[in-house]
Amino acid sequence: MPLVKIEGMREVHMGSMQAEMVREEGGVRYVRSIEPLEPYATRLTDRLDCFARSTPETILFADRGPDGEWRRLTYAEARRQARAVAQAILDRGLSAERPILILSGNDIEHAILALGAMYAGVPYAPVSPAYSLLSRDHAKLKQVAELLEPGLVFAADGQRFASAIADIWRPGMELVVTRNPPDGMEATAFAALCETVPSEAVDRATDWVGPDTIAKFLFTSGSTGTPKAVINTQRMICCNQVMIHQALAFLKDEPPVMVDWLPWNHTAGGNHNFGIALYNGGTLYIDDGTPTPEGIEKTVRNLMEVAPTLYFNVPKGYEALCEHLPRNQRLRENLFSRVKLLQYAGAGLAQHVWDALEGYARQSVGERIMMITGYGSTETAPFAFTTTWPVDRPGEIGLPAAGMELKLVPAEEKTELRVRGPNVTPGYWKHDELTAAAFDEEGFYRIQDAVKLVDANDINKGFLFDGRMSEDFKLSTGTWVNLASVRGGLIAALAPHARDVVLAGHDEDFVTALVFPDPDACRALMEGDDGADLEALCADPGVLRYFSQKLAAHAATATGSSRRVERMVLLAEPASIDSGEMTDKGSINQRAVLKNRAGLVEDLYRADPPAHVILARKST
Repeated sequence: MPLVKIEGMREVHMGSMQAEMVREEGGVRYVRSIEPLEPYATRLTDRLDCFARSTPETILFADRGPDGEWRRLTYAEARRQARAVAQAILDRGLSAERPILILSGNDIEHAILALGAMYAGVPYAPVSPAYSLLSRDHAKLKQVAELLEPGLVFAADGQRFASAIADIWRPGMELVVTRNPPDGMEATAFAALCETVPSEAVDRATDWVGPDTIAKFLFTSGSTGTPKAVINTQRMICCNQVMIHQALAFLKDEPPVMVDWLPWNHTAGGNHNFGIALYNGGTLYIDDGTPTPEGIEKTVRNLMEVAPTLYFNVPKGYEALCEHLPRNQRLRENLFSRVKLLQYAGAGLAQHVWDALEGYARQSVGERIMMITGYGSTETAPFAFTTTWPVDRPGEIGLPAAGMELKLVPAEEKTELRVRGPNVTPGYWKHDELTAAAFDEEGFYRIQDAVKLVDANDINKGFLFDGRMSEDFKLSTGTWVNLASVRGGLIAALAPHARDVVLAGHDEDFVTALVFPDPDACRALMEGDDGADLEALCADPGVLRYFSQKLAAHAATATGSSRRVERMVLLAEPASIDSGEMTDKGSINQRAVLKNRAGLVEDLYRADPPAHVILARKST
């Protein structure tokens, strides 16, 4: 396995990744990885069995208990509890038609219930806590429950989820809670499941679990806002872990230690990161923090106590950490002390954050840490692309994982990506029409994204992400606007004072933007009361002046009408999860925002725009 040795950068073992163009037909190109996929486990619990025998006292999971101290669970104890839960699941006659619905977030009980379900061969579905706790009408949760018809519903804190549980309750469901059962509702204690004595029925059920057995349902909304249940099989999860293992070869050097908050109701946290720890005999410290001004304090505390060997986060999480790194020496030294790799996913990483991380690493340990990104989706389990070499700019997604095939289809001014491989979902639960539409006539999954080669003459330089196929639009001149590129450039120009932007301009003369400001960053710009609400912040002269200057500077450097944003407006109302503007993982649904805020879009294109519309100084 190659050892990446670059002056000034920590050495790390990475796998070999290569691809080849196998044929071209009518402008369509076919690409495949030339790295053979190594054998993989039949079921994820096989790895738990393996390490429970070989390293029984190694910590598998740790989380913060009610007292704030770490609770730790070894491989041996995790296996014992998971098999007990498996027996309890079998005793209740649960099945794919009556699966397990998990409402609450990451913790040890969630992990054991998931593994117990896998031993029993019964699918489980972790859904976003936001569906229960942030939504007012629980509409998405109701859709999930109606689709799945769960036989068992789990919530760590019954009282906290009581309203959501009441809204989806139906005869035949069983409620399981770790603590605080809801008033007036019968609930089983999770501890009671762990006290069940496993019988030979667990072994028989596990033996029946094969590569095509459904392990879980993961929900994704896509552009429609309606949750779709992506079928995740044991084959998808297990082969994906070997794909990762081959690319991140340092996982073979020592069991990984991870500190991770990414939610298990999403594929990055629940498949990729959860799986890396378990598949490689490692330890997962469940970070109770989030990339918010309040939640990052918990992440900082955890990273001051536990030094990871590899670290994953979303760009907003790294940005939040960079607020603490310059003034917290212990955090810097512990985070960078033995970490082999930093990886980001979910969005582009701003250059100033990238530069800051490299600078703090050099300051703390005298060397940079290799940073990479990957690419995939819920439907690909998720690992599909990665770099095994350091990159120095956002957007590079590397090469396809071992065992994968690509189909590159010309589409307008872009190249549509389609993928095929053992890590790709067989489809969507109880949605045959959606499943049929998701695959082409050759069985390639239509991932709805565009890519382009870093070097048109050398495929092994890798690919660049080139935006969503469905989001680009044309101006009235017929010029295409590459939404991903323009949006990324504007966010970078406004950083860190904008959380996100939505672009408008379909069939219009120029591009405009609706901006979700970052209230915490913007308060320092205010001339008025910095404790005022969001509406007052968006009307403050100091804030408006700053955004006007930034928009003018951005417009001055644009190379054409399709890249220049002429006007923008600050949004005084946050994105709403109930109206479909924001997904449960915090990403913005462009279409929903434009639809719901049509009045503001009209303001952006008025011949005599109102005062709240910010204009570029140089416009066409």
